Amino acid sequence: MELAKGGVRWALPVVVYVCCCLVFLLNLNSSNGVEASHNVFMHLQSLSAVNVRKEHRTGYHFQPTKHWINDPNGPMYFNGVYHLFYQYNPKGAVWGNIVWAHSVSKDLINWEKVEHAIYPSKPFDKYGCWSGSATVLPGNKPVILYTGIVDDKNSQVQNYAVPANLSDPYLREWIKPDNNPLIVSDPSINATFFRDPTTAWLGKDGHWRITIGGRRNRRGISYLYRSRDFVHWVKAKHALHTSAGTGNWECPDFFPVSVSGTNGLDTSVVGPNVKHVLKVSLDATRFEYYTLGSYEKDRYTPDPDMIDGWNGLRYDYGNFYASKSFFDPSKNRRILWGWANESDSTDKDIKKGWAGVQLIPRTLTLDPSGKQLLQWPVEEVENLRKNKVELSNKILNKGETVEIKGITAAQSDVDVTFSFGSLDKAEPFDPSWDRYDAQKLCGQKGSTVEGGLGPFGILTLASQNLEEYTPVFFRVFKDQDKYQVLMCSDASRSSASVDKTKMDDGKDAYRPSFAGFVNVDLNEKKLSLRSLIDNSVVESFGAGGKTCITSRVYPALALYGNAHLYAFNNGSETVKIDSLNAWSMSKPVKMNH
Repeated sequence: MELAKGGVRWALPVVVYVCCCLVFLLNLNSSNGVEASHNVFMHLQSLSAVNVRKEHRTGYHFQPTKHWINDPNGPMYFNGVYHLFYQYNPKGAVWGNIVWAHSVSKDLINWEKVEHAIYPSKPFDKYGCWSGSATVLPGNKPVILYTGIVDDKNSQVQNYAVPANLSDPYLREWIKPDNNPLIVSDPSINATFFRDPTTAWLGKDGHWRITIGGRRNRRGISYLYRSRDFVHWVKAKHALHTSAGTGNWECPDFFPVSVSGTNGLDTSVVGPNVKHVLKVSLDATRFEYYTLGSYEKDRYTPDPDMIDGWNGLRYDYGNFYASKSFFDPSKNRRILWGWANESDSTDKDIKKGWAGVQLIPRTLTLDPSGKQLLQWPVEEVENLRKNKVELSNKILNKGETVEIKGITAAQSDVDVTFSFGSLDKAEPFDPSWDRYDAQKLCGQKGSTVEGGLGPFGILTLASQNLEEYTPVFFRVFKDQDKYQVLMCSDASRSSASVDKTKMDDGKDAYRPSFAGFVNVDLNEKKLSLRSLIDNSVVESFGAGGKTCITSRVYPALALYGNAHLYAFNNGSETVKIDSLNAWSMSKPVKMNH
């Protein structure tokens, strides 16, 4: 079957991928009384930046020259070009006036801005063009699915858009055919929580499937829709998956991973050597959670040892939300994009003229244990490395700190492996502690609190005399017959300008002690840590990407050439730096956003 609209003919079968993910720190009511996921500042959303402050802007992370961005949308690889769409306010540094901005790249690092792809213009998206996805269909034809807002009550429908000119390598112009919307909620669905269709996958029966996030009362839902022609969609009698007590599901992502290798898989792949991943962004917590499981007869079932809820596995235990993955056929890998909002106040965002960054894209693979995913920065980011410094076999006794010199510490990549001779000094894990609240434990057991085995790690974005720094570190506990490894990225000491007595009054940045536990075998008595440091972003990957934590910080002293990097040990057990490699990071040649 073919569809001819807007002067473009489309063969359908089609694939699509959408994620209408809305985000900020808390669920607030918008000015019209409708529950929203963003703070809505009607009087500020069109206040254009006059002077854009360069202080704290990133050097090699993706961000526009000014104004607000949020969710990465519709990432894809098409005819040798990577495409990234993203939610963008062209008029101000707070959420509002959202369009689908569009940038292109040959290497995921150097980006060139092109025309906005989608913006409110039709009855089916008059009140908003929220997040979505893109898929390249059979016949090499890309399609975007996105959530449109049709009225001032926040009612949500699912629309599609197609390129106006397939011969344009950058796909600069997109058309929204008049047969939109493709999917409208039925009476069983709350239309104000009905968004973010995923990449479509093709079943053996020749039908396409997508899943869309929502909620019923406090139950999170991933609705399932099927279509033979990609135009007429029918809701399945049962959801792909649901979970009680989790609240609204945003930005669901559903894809296969290989059990027997590290290559990524096309979204439609099924088979005996495949597990499936279901990821959701939870409105209530502002974190993302995933499970691994099986997909049969249009039902997804998490593996028995998976925690399906607020205590489950996360992609990232820090400032990371609204992520979207895609299959990159050029290198047979699955790539994950995530957004980090500002931790600054709205007033400060307006003063600096910008808000939000896209984090470095990551490859996703299944850990050999089959019990979690591994994440690692895409290899292309290594092309920005320069001025390598090395350190090896360096002993760190209790209370010892060593500076890593010879690099630009404010904009760097550091990869270190620590080892220790014994686990005997690991502190006992108190049974009264919440085994799922690593962040609270990190707040109590910070980098300066002497322990047995740890805390040890690195001090990033540090001032010379350590008035401010962001420590990323490990601490090991003995929990009955096993060990618990805590990984922390503690922003609470990140700025000497912070008035600690006003941390919660809304005037200062949000500076928590982000943390997660690391499921790692300590038989070799080693722990590795890699951190990408970029002026106001610290992305850290523990134990080869088993646990990842992103922090947004705003140093007052450790800016540019005044930033320092240290390795430290504040535990009674001696720790050795087996190897440390660190590089200054160049700016991409093209960063025209």
